[in-house]
Amino acid sequence: MGGRTDHRLLKILHIDPESNWGGGEAQVLGLLTHLVAKGHHSHVLAHPSGLLFARCHSLNIKTSPIVMRNDLDVRCVARLRRLIRAVSYDIVHFHTKRAHTLALWLPRGKRRPKYIVTRRMDYAEPRGWYTNLLYNRRVDGVVAISQAIGNVLLGAGVHEEKIRIISSGIDPRIFENIGPQAGHSNNATVVGCLGGLEARKGHHYLIEAAARLKAEGLKIQYMIGGDGPLRTRLEEEVVRLDLADEFHFLGFVTDTAQFLGGIDIFAMPSLYEGLGVAALEAMAAGKAVVASRVGGLTESVVDGMNGLLVPPRDPAGLASAIAKLARSRSLAESMGNQGRERVRQNFSLKNMALQNESYYYELLAASS
Repeated sequence: MGGRTDHRLLKILHIDPESNWGGGEAQVLGLLTHLVAKGHHSHVLAHPSGLLFARCHSLNIKTSPIVMRNDLDVRCVARLRRLIRAVSYDIVHFHTKRAHTLALWLPRGKRRPKYIVTRRMDYAEPRGWYTNLLYNRRVDGVVAISQAIGNVLLGAGVHEEKIRIISSGIDPRIFENIGPQAGHSNNATVVGCLGGLEARKGHHYLIEAAARLKAEGLKIQYMIGGDGPLRTRLEEEVVRLDLADEFHFLGFVTDTAQFLGGIDIFAMPSLYEGLGVAALEAMAAGKAVVASRVGGLTESVVDGMNGLLVPPRDPAGLASAIAKLARSRSLAESMGNQGRERVRQNFSLKNMALQNESYYYELLAASS
């Protein structure tokens, strides 16, 4: 990684038009908090009804509304072009795929800012002229939050010199004093799952695994944090499999630390995952993680050290891994302790922010 080449304060425009709140938005907020503390001028364009907009506003970070209905919505382009020319930003940072499409229409030339995009998802990108234009010609740098995402981009024809691997991070201090593993009064193991209730998160396979575990006589409770379009279908499936007493759908979780304090094992049966910030939070809370062997989860969860990795779409494998930890609290505790240390060493929010800041300076020092 290149080092910081000067010490001048930067003008940075951040663009995130999504209205939802998730791991990506939390990362943006963490980066912004760092940049403001260092004295940089950050201006955030965010969806006016989103939590990122509200939280930036409450922190006195300059915030303006932006609304994009989809990747083809260019209504904001004229206003954005005028803003970039008027303020003379050093960096324009696109924080979502939708924001990235705006790069097609923004000012070029010697006096333009450096454009950078953060890629958070590991879904395949088609190789072709559009990907080449969007990644190789219209932005100066691409931050991939895991090596798995970096590999996807390379496979799509993105130039290697354009890609910088900067892992997502969390503040481990938030999760340091949440107490020991919980357990219910009926001696049931508590498995937690945190994420949007959508197909790519793999909740269906956790439910199937739970049915197997109940048939084996294991007493396990499942705390499902999050909301989304599949909630009704998942709740119906739980009833159909006679698991209504075992599953608890909590909706959107506002206090992740409190949620993690009430579980013994964290499950992340995702079908796709850029890195898995929820897994990092569980690790920081000292919880063993059972996760799919997909995407960046293979970089945060080391199989047999701080958790267990299973094939995606494999309820039998998922059930076996959960059972192994449920039957050995000492093993789960040992893995949880190692996960906590792994987060401290490799996945801190501070380190993520410092690396992004350093990359800004590196891009500015590079010749156009």
